[in-house]
Amino acid sequence: MTYTYQCPVRWSDMDANGHVNNAIYARYLEEARMNAFADLVPDDPQDRLTSNFVVSEQTIKFTRPLVYRAEPVSVVMSVVEIRPVSFKLSCEIRDADTVFVTATTQMVAFDSAMGRPRRLSEDERVSLERFC
Repeated sequence: MTYTYQCPVRWSDMDANGHVNNAIYARYLEEARMNAFADLVPDDPQDRLTSNFVVSEQTIKFTRPLVYRAEPVSVVMSVVEIRPVSFKLSCEIRDADTVFVTATTQMVAFDSAMGRPRRLSEDERVSLERFC
């Protein structure tokens, strides 16, 4: 199953070449992750320090330029691998006819208070499996 986030294209996302700046695509991917996995973010700020996630690797392949438009672009994401301390996402930024970007993102469960990776909890695994 996939998760789709409808991401607005902002005028400020454009660069001097008249298309979305390549650095902005990482932000679109981040917005999709934050919306898809909102249930994994603890309400308590202290709990967030010990139960968060970091991007350990991200690869983005640009296939077509995206220009400003009023309608949002779809960020389509699925979980393709779950390991004891990490998971991998496969993503596309697209509309009905065109794929603008393909990406893979490796996420690591992280305990910021201890400064080290941690194991995924069973609840986190169940949440991630929704998008496998």
